[in-house]
Amino acid sequence: MGREVSESCIDNLLMEMVSTYCNRFYANKPELAARRIEAIGYQVGHQLSERYTMERPRFTDHLEAIKFICKDFWSELFKKQIDNLKTNHRGTFVLQDNHFRWLTRMSIDQSPENGASGEPSIIADDKAVESMHLYFPCGIIRGALSNLGIPCAVSADISNLPACSFVVRIKA
Repeated sequence: MGREVSESCIDNLLMEMVSTYCNRFYANKPELAARRIEAIGYQVGHQLSERYTMERPRFTDHLEAIKFICKDFWSELFKKQIDNLKTNHRGTFVLQDNHFRWLTRMSIDQSPENGASGEPSIIADDKAVESMHLYFPCGIIRGALSNLGIPCAVSADISNLPACSFVVRIKA
């Protein structure tokens, strides 16, 4: 039986890590905070993929490795598979999670009766905070694929909380 950690513990760790890097260590340099958070995710993803593929044969192509990330790897991390995988068959893959667990607590009701302001600057600030929380999972995906021999760049897009798309671009 493998070792497990409470989901709430991981959620709180992620929130504190993002808060500490953005507000304390790199308060005036959000791009450095983002880079560091992504680097931590990269190390985590690299080590987890090593653990999860230890007794598997190496993957023969990119699509096979991406499918592993979408099914087995994501299931180990989030107890569910990626909801949708799209590709252009030229090295770009979009992994869609319609209920990304790490964003569920950020699903804020923006209706006026809940006291939420519709001002663009506040909404932009919310988007910036949400995007900071996505550097860690982007790093996890990049680290896992790197360990599988696939150099890539990973970005994330929040369309409608808590849905999230991760765009993986394979480097040639």
